[in-house]
Parts: sequence; C-alpha cells; structure tokens
Amino acid sequence: MNENTGDRTKSYTYVIYFFGALGGMLFGYDTGVISGALLFIKKDLGLTPTLEGLVVSGVMFGAIVGALIFGHLSDRFGRKKIIIALGVLFTIGGLGTAFPPNVIAMIFYRVLLGIAVGGASGIVPMYLAELSPAKNRGAVTAINSIMIATGMLMAYVVNHLLTPSGNWHIMLGFAVVPSILLVIGMLFMPESPKWLAQHDRITEAEKVLNLTHTTKSEVEHEIFVMKSLAKKHEKGRIKDIFEKWCRPIIVVGITIAILQQLTGTNTIFYYAPTILSNSGLGDSSAIASTIGIGVVNLIMTIVGVFLVDRWGRKKMLLLGSIGMTISLLALSIAEINSNNGAIIMILSMCFFMVSYSTTWGMVAWVVLAEIFPMKIRGVAMGVCTFCLWTTNGIISLAFPISVDRIGVGPIFMVFALVCLGSYFFVKKYLPETKGKTLEEIELDFRFKENFEQRESYLKKI
Repeated sequence: MNENTGDRTKSYTYVIYFFGALGGMLFGYDTGVISGALLFIKKDLGLTPTLEGLVVSGVMFGAIVGALIFGHLSDRFGRKKIIIALGVLFTIGGLGTAFPPNVIAMIFYRVLLGIAVGGASGIVPMYLAELSPAKNRGAVTAINSIMIATGMLMAYVVNHLLTPSGNWHIMLGFAVVPSILLVIGMLFMPESPKWLAQHDRITEAEKVLNLTHTTKSEVEHEIFVMKSLAKKHEKGRIKDIFEKWCRPIIVVGITIAILQQLTGTNTIFYYAPTILSNSGLGDSSAIASTIGIGVVNLIMTIVGVFLVDRWGRKKMLLLGSIGMTISLLALSIAEINSNNGAIIMILSMCFFMVSYSTTWGMVAWVVLAEIFPMKIRGVAMGVCTFCLWTTNGIISLAFPISVDRIGVGPIFMVFALVCLGSYFFVKKYLPETKGKTLEEIELDFRFKENFEQRESYLKKI
C-alpha cells in the first residue's frame, strides 16, 4: 500500500484549513475596522470620550462572555457546530453595527459581535491544532493568525477607500460577506478528530486524520495514543482545571493570554488613526498609514508561520518581547518630543508590528491551542480567552480616557515595561512544545519528571 495518503486529498486539506480559519478573518476585520470608522461614527453619533471607549470596547466585553460560553459548549457539542453558530452571530452583529438606530443599539450590537469574536478567538486555533499533524501544527494553527491579519488589512483598505465619503455603515457592514461564507463553508467541513476520539468515535476520527495527515504511520501513531487516552473515559468539567497537575499549565496559559494584551498592541490596532491624526496628520493620511501597518502585520505573520516549527515557540516569544520593548520606548519618546513625531511614530508602530506579528500575535495563540489536556481543552481555552478579552476590554475602554488626561507617551512607556517583564516570564516558566503531538504534551504535564528529563535532554543537543 502506498505510504503517502495525502496526494488525493491535499487540495481538500487546504480547503479545510481555510474555512476552519475563516473565523479568524472575521475576528481581524471586526476588531480592525473600528479604527477608521470611529473617526466618522463619533461625529455622526456625537460620541464623548466615554461613549467612544464603550463603542470600541463593546466587542471586547462581549468577547469575555463568548470565550466563557463557547469554550465549554465546544467540549460538549463539538468544534464544528459551534463555529457555524458563531458565523450566524457574526452576520447578525455585522448588520446591527452597520445600521444602528442610536448609540445604545450600536453598543449592543458591538457586544453581540464581540460574543462571536470571543468564541472564535479560542475555538478556531484549537480546531486547527486538533486537525493538524505534530510536525507542522504550529504553522497550521498559525493560519488563524494569518487570517486575522488579512481581516485587519482588509478593514484598513475598506476604511481608506470609503474615507472620502465617510460611509462607516459600509465599513462595518462589509463583514457580513465573509460571515455568510463561513456558515456555508463549515457545513461541509469535518469535526475535530480529537473531539471525536474523546467521544468514542474513533473510526470517524481516523477518517478525518487521513484527510489532514500525509502518511499512514502518522495516522496510526495518533490513533494509538488517542485510543489510550479515550479508554480513561474522562469527561472534562470546569473544576478539573484546578487539579494539581493542571494548575501550573493553566496559570501559564492565563498569563500568556493576559501578557499578549498588555503589550499595548490593540491600542495601536484600534486607535492608530486617532493617535496619528492628533499628532499632526490629517484624517485621510492617518487612515492611509494604517494600511502600511496592516501590510507589515500580514507579511510578518506569514514569516512567523515559517519560523514557528523551526525555531520553537519559546525562542520566538523571547525575541518578540525584546523587539516590542524597544519599539514602544521609541513610540513613547516620539510622542513626547513633538518634532517630526508623526513620522517617528509611524516607523515605531511598523517596527512594533514586525516584532509583535511574527511572535506574540501568532505564537501566543499556538501555545494556548496546544498546551491543555484534551478533557478540559475547551474549558481551559475559554478561561484563557476570558482573561485575554477582559484585559483587552479594560485597556480599550481606559485608553481614550487616559490619553485625555495624561497623554499617549506615558501610557506606551508602561506598555514597554510590561513587554520587558514578559521576556523574563517566558524565559522562566514557558515549556517548549515544538514537534510533540497534543497527546504527548498532555502526558508530559501529567508526568512532570518525564517532562523535565526530556527538556534537559533537548537543551544538550
């Protein structure tokens, strides 16, 4: 029998990954589009700084709810069904934010949209991680980050094209197109093989693995380990995340999720046009500059995809922490020193995106998608994304108010110090998971002594 099983299904595999990650595009578009649309929304709806913060942060606070609800539901009903439900919510939220009758309705639909974003942010990378083979799981999982970056760039381009008219209704409503495509496409996609195995559907799991793995030996190895774990008949419960052997990795996951937001990245994504406009650029030039930031974000995310399975997760996060610290310090100094501030700020933002997009923007999601044990993966991912979006929401709400009181420079200085701290946390506490199957990672954490011996061995070679 031919050892290679992937020739006939390679194209279909790419289709699976595309639709699986399409939720990431919606995530990127719906969070990025507000940056340009906000300049016109606040004029038309008469937003105060507080209402402006609520409109932007509504998605984040909705995402808090979505992360908690859908992480648990995905363990019960499967990843595929939940992603379809999220596509429906994306469609409703997109239409609602495009044509709100008043500010209250705008905030309500932004929250609804956020519920979908929160669910997708955790389930999409988890779905991709569970579909992919160990040798390139980092790259496959990172497709979600590429789609997020693509969605953001798409939002920036749409914003720029519609700036002359100021038509924020179309800016926000355009998201309905990919959301409908997501719902239709996912109807034809397979369920996660890990979830199927967890629910005693090994035969179905094997069929899915044959679609996404290139050799029969890879499939046979994963099926053997999945059967071994399935024999335990463990069903995840929320209280299981407090088990002694689970607690350390849950804490690491939560901290990684929070640090990704405390880098200050979303203040750049959401408020870059406002910051640059206030620094001396006109509205049109400020929005146009975000296209450059979006292009850098997308290109460097793609670069990161090629590096994540070569360099490993830990090394990339460490390099990212250093780069983000330097760029945020430069951004802070440029804002305080107004001479040629706008140009230096744009360059600093681009350097920040190079550092962030290649590393923390992508690798953090890869780490969160792979470090948790199967029986609580959905719940644990939900808890981490809950913490991530809570942090995101607080920062997004507080940022315009803080800028109004103390200015942009001191705020970015604080973010720089956080990035510096993230370097030391990753160096000390984050284990390397490159090249291991999800089941092997789980067994490593269950049996810490075995894990520590392997880590020691890997450092010597």
